[in-house]
This record gives sequence, C-alpha cells and structure tokens, in this order.
Amino acid sequence: MSRYCRGTVTEALAPMLIRRRSLIAAAAILPPLAPLAARAQAPAMPAKGRRPWADQLPQIRIGILGGENEADRIGRYGAYGRLIEETFGVPVRLFQASDYSGVVQAFAGKHIEMASMSPAAYAASWMESNGNVEPILVTQEADRSTSYIAVMYTRADSGITSLEQMRGKTMAWADPNSASGYLIPRAELRAAGINPEQFFGRTGFAGGHEQAIVAVMGRQFDAGVTWASGVGDPAEGFSRGMLRATAEKGLLNMRDLRIIWQSRPIKNGPIVVRKDTPDGFKADITAFHLALPAAHPEIHRAVERGNVIGWVPTQHSEYEVFVTMRQEEAAQRRRRN
Repeated sequence: MSRYCRGTVTEALAPMLIRRRSLIAAAAILPPLAPLAARAQAPAMPAKGRRPWADQLPQIRIGILGGENEADRIGRYGAYGRLIEETFGVPVRLFQASDYSGVVQAFAGKHIEMASMSPAAYAASWMESNGNVEPILVTQEADRSTSYIAVMYTRADSGITSLEQMRGKTMAWADPNSASGYLIPRAELRAAGINPEQFFGRTGFAGGHEQAIVAVMGRQFDAGVTWASGVGDPAEGFSRGMLRATAEKGLLNMRDLRIIWQSRPIKNGPIVVRKDTPDGFKADITAFHLALPAAHPEIHRAVERGNVIGWVPTQHSEYEVFVTMRQEEAAQRRRRN
C-alpha cells in the first residue's frame, strides 16, 4: 500500500534583458536548438528501486507554493508525488504552504528536501538558509525560452487602459515573495521613476496570484499583477500563466479582463533542492524530471500547466539578480520605516 501522504506547513514554519519585442529577439539570448536526432531521443526514466541515498533521506518532503486553493494543488501534484514514491521506493509527503514564505521557511528549517519555486522565492530561500539550497532545473517554454513576464491587469469595464491611469488607484500584490506578483513590477516601476508607495492610492497582498485575480474581478482592487508566459495570444491569457489557468478553472472570463502593462522577461522559477542532500538524490531527481515530459506527459502537464516542453539544467548564478532585488527591496522598507 502506498505510504504517500501530505502535510501542511504551519504558520510557525511559514513565514533581463529588454522587453520581448519578437521571437527573433528572444531567440538571441537562448541556447541553440539541439539537433533533431538528439531531441528525438527522450531521456529514460530512472529505473525503479530504492537508492543508497534513502538511508539518509527516509522520506522526500516536497514543498508546494501557495497561490491557488488547496484542492487544486493536491489535484495537480498528487500523481506527481506518487510517481516519485513509486520510482525511488521512498515515501513522499507534500507540504502545502498558505503563502510563498511557508516554503521559504521550510527550506531554512530543513523541513523539506525540494520544491518548484518562483525565482524570488528561491532567492529568499537562499538567503534564509545561508545558501543551503540550489536550483537544478528550470522550465523551458515551447518557444525554447526559459523566461516569463509579469503582467498588470484590470477589469475590462474599469475604464483603465494604461499604467498612467492607475495613479491613485488600488493595487493587489500577489505575495511579497513573488517575482511577477510583487518584486519585478515594483523594481520596474522604480526604474521608470514611479514610486509605488506614492503612485497607487492603496495597495495590499491578496494571499496569492489566483486570490488577487478574484479580488480584482470582485472589485476589491482596481488592478493586480501576475505571471504569464509572454508567448501566444494575450486575449487567451497567453500560452500559460495564472490568467489562463484561472480562466480554465472557470473563475475568469478573459473578455472581462484587460492587460495594461507587461514587464521585461523574467527567468523561470527553478526546481530547488537542499544543498546538503546526497549527490545521488540530486542526480536521480534531475534524471526523473528530464524524462517526465515524454514518459508521463499527463503528470507533466498537471504540474507545469500549459505549453511547456520540459526542463533544462540551471544554476545559482542565473538567479543572483533576484537576490540583489530582494536586498534592494529590504533597503527600501528600512528607508520607509
């Protein structure tokens, strides 16, 4: 009988480039496409069986970021957790956090071994754990890019059609540890000479991306910010992202929403492991994810959602900019206080 189970991160544990103008411009910063023959040979899933590293890791605890409701998160990650358990013969526990900081603090307290994170949440985890986390893989989009964008959205009937018209209006941030839902928009606004504290009439944290969208559509805020692939039709919520996901759940009709601003490309969030876990564990988890899209496409689609082809290797240096961004945000808060 499967020993797969789930837990909850409690409150005690909880808490670049220019704007993409064309696919040609984006391709300039992407690695060249692999030869067709190489791409046709999908990696094989790791052989099933208990590993030597299991003596050090008697269970694999996977953190799941907040941002959508609990039932949807379990629905998306349930089969994923069971497959990891069946592959390596080690029990898997899913720890759901009410917000991003829950997973950050769980990494810092060594209460989880891995998580798929936003780039800003990874930076926070790296800082809070004194560098005891490392990114191993990053999502690759269908256009071969490894980036996404932040978008600012309003209700279509709000009369707001530009960023300038948000002066004095209310803004819903998604989460203080979100790149697209907080840090990137604020950084780009400041770079454009706009002080978010003075520009908006009122701001607040909605508790996640989905919650912010619902709050804006429910007229609690005039606008919000979230993430999107930046690829595909904006009227459909792009090829993937929180707007599209929320629309697919029936919680949003894209005709009722207007996008009024978008950011520069942002590095996709990584799959992160604790640095002090065994090297064999890291190698097996890497191999598992590289093979997952071809071997179990339905599980891959459930976890990543949208038009994503898989993962490619990454490293800490690709996320140092987010560490700097968090440090600058902390300095801004100190000056305000």
